[in-house]
Amino acid sequence: MDIKKKNKFRWNKVYSKTDKSDLINKIANFDSFLDEATIADISWSGMYWGDLRHQLKGKKVLELGCGDGLNACIMERLGATVIANDVSDESGKLIQELKNKTACKNIEFLSDDFLNLHFAENDFDYVVGKSFLHHLTEEMESDFFKKILKILKPAGEARFFEPAVNSKVFDYLRYLIPVKGRPSILQKKAFKKWKELDVHPNRNNSSRHYSTFGKRFFNEVIIIPLGCLEKFHRILFTKNFQFNRKLRKLALKSENFLPHFLRSYFARSQTIIYREPKNK
Repeated sequence: MDIKKKNKFRWNKVYSKTDKSDLINKIANFDSFLDEATIADISWSGMYWGDLRHQLKGKKVLELGCGDGLNACIMERLGATVIANDVSDESGKLIQELKNKTACKNIEFLSDDFLNLHFAENDFDYVVGKSFLHHLTEEMESDFFKKILKILKPAGEARFFEPAVNSKVFDYLRYLIPVKGRPSILQKKAFKKWKELDVHPNRNNSSRHYSTFGKRFFNEVIIIPLGCLEKFHRILFTKNFQFNRKLRKLALKSENFLPHFLRSYFARSQTIIYREPKNK
């Protein structure tokens, strides 16, 4: 099964089990949800880094890999016109239900592979993705950005929150520790079976790769390493949810005071921002 079919099968299964009532509640209280999420949850902190929250009003945004639709709906509630794209049919069903049951209306869902869709040139202020790029092979990534370059406005921005693998040693250590749904690399048979079913291609997810790659298409590249301290929340105090959440907030706040090279080397995740598309 190729990577595109793997992704569609996997995410159809995941989104068919999504708690719709939880999504509806978060959208109804999107301001308070975002206040909390951007200081305690690394993916939201990364996605909205640099006050994106207050820059979306009146903007047109394309979200790639929109998933359960929550981020698309929140961007819409913040004043953006949102085009949401995902290969999962279940993702489209979720967004339609959210549009029916919340005040979130100004969203259009587009199914199918992004490369098969037609968009006008210079049409979007933002193209964003939350844990999206690492699902692409590097060849697919190049094809995606050739198209992104055409549809972004001259002052447009591409922004992605992604995992960071800046140390092979720490990446190996990560695989030593089993987590829910993934066995330890020491469990050779189980790990091999898991790897065969894994939807993530073997590719470079280092900050260096995203920086070098981005400079082919954009004049300004910003990489923000995240999670060098927060990554340990899974090990410490996991039985006490409230204390664990306080620890995550403290970790995300404290790591800003560390030198950049340490934050980068130990990063769990990264925010990737590309500005000033070339050849505009």
